[in-house]
Amino acid sequence: MALTDTLIKAKTHKDADGKVKVAPYKLYDEKGLFLQVTPNGGKWWRLKYQFGGKEKLLSLGTYPEVPLAGRWQDPETKSNWLEGARDRRDKARELIANDIDPSDNRKAQKKTKDGNLANSFEVIAREWLDTKMQTKSESYRKNLLRRFELYLFPWLGKQAISEINAPELLDVIRRIENQNKVETAYRTLQATGQVLRYAVQTGRALRDVTSDLRGALTPSVTKHMASFTEPYQVAELMRAIDGFTGTLTVQTALRLAPLVFVRPSELRKAKWADINLDAGVWNFFVTKTKTDHIVPLCTQAIKHLKDIHPLSGHAEYVFQGGHNPDKAMSEAAINAALRRMGYDTKTEITGHGFRAMARTILHERLNIDPHIIEHQLAHAVPDNLGGAYNRTKFIEQRVIMMQQWADYLDELKAGAKVLPFKQA
Repeated sequence: MALTDTLIKAKTHKDADGKVKVAPYKLYDEKGLFLQVTPNGGKWWRLKYQFGGKEKLLSLGTYPEVPLAGRWQDPETKSNWLEGARDRRDKARELIANDIDPSDNRKAQKKTKDGNLANSFEVIAREWLDTKMQTKSESYRKNLLRRFELYLFPWLGKQAISEINAPELLDVIRRIENQNKVETAYRTLQATGQVLRYAVQTGRALRDVTSDLRGALTPSVTKHMASFTEPYQVAELMRAIDGFTGTLTVQTALRLAPLVFVRPSELRKAKWADINLDAGVWNFFVTKTKTDHIVPLCTQAIKHLKDIHPLSGHAEYVFQGGHNPDKAMSEAAINAALRRMGYDTKTEITGHGFRAMARTILHERLNIDPHIIEHQLAHAVPDNLGGAYNRTKFIEQRVIMMQQWADYLDELKAGAKVLPFKQA
């Protein structure tokens, strides 16, 4: 006799005398389906079937989570079908009819699912960040991860990386573009390509589908860092910096920034161990280009460093964090100081803009050879072997140039060689 919900609910694991039965018992339905009731009252659906001449059992879930018969969870709209034990039994019997063992089929599906999860885009992207981005700064890695978490993982994170195709990736990237974040869309697509190439290299994908998306996005307009390149502007800036009344840490960093024109992250993370005040030189490793770099220190820079040495000379970082002296100064400190001085860091001058300021004026006003300037900026400079960078190349000329630059800035600040308005 077939089971009913009423019969199942009426059955308990007790005999006629009210004593708990010590052994599990079975309530049979049809076509091999039965409900096994355990001593603690649990009810488990089982299917008994024959395959390859052997009798086998297949678990189909527990009652009442899996009801006897399937039903619509929303009968009015006939939506959200809740699969019942009989539905699962019929699917298993269909597999058997096609000479497929339902137990083996379940194991294969689980293996595929587990394999897909292990090779999902999110898992491989995080692995790539941990293994291939170790030489990048912590802030750079955090920004990359945040971009993935915001724009990619919600839609592609759980998908096997080998199954991601160009149209669906483009659909996800266009979500970013449609927010008028064109540059972010480009950067996200570029990072995705790096992850896909890593998957190819490690045998978990066949190709990088981002190559099919070249030209698919709105052309990106390169935005240069805000900077001053006219002497009268620089003169006003240098005077404003001289009058800044913030902490000694930020004062010194702000005064040193135009003299050394390194990247903002390199300045704020400057370490005393890398600086030789007697020799007038600062040596450090450039994480962006993975090269060692030399910054000749002019007399003005040495003076500023000596001024702050009593404050931080006993510690690791020249410019210590305001809340934690064991950490470097905040990456927002320089730009915040510029804004306090009344400058718009989006349109006028930014911490990174000191590099463009030096590059332009050194060449156009002081007639310095661009190759010398580019080496001091730690850029790859084309030569007969292609792009090249040598930390010691032009070092003598660079020592002279850095002092000449500092003296020129002092002259501008004092009002020499400066027109009161921009030349036509």
